[in-house]
Amino acid sequence: MQDILAHLVRLRDVAEREQTLAKKRELFDRLAAHLTQLASEVDQTMLGYGRRDRS
Repeated sequence: MQDILAHLVRLRDVAEREQTLAKKRELFDRLAAHLTQLASEVDQTMLGYGRRDRS
């Protein structure tokens, strides 16, 4: 009986860790998308300055 209880505790721990990892993955996915957008905006701004310098 103790073995079964120990396994249940481990299963709950694993489930909790998986939930935490899923939340972290979601956060990093959003962060990556945001940073990609910022990089694109910097690129566009730099291209705009390049066009103005040639005028």
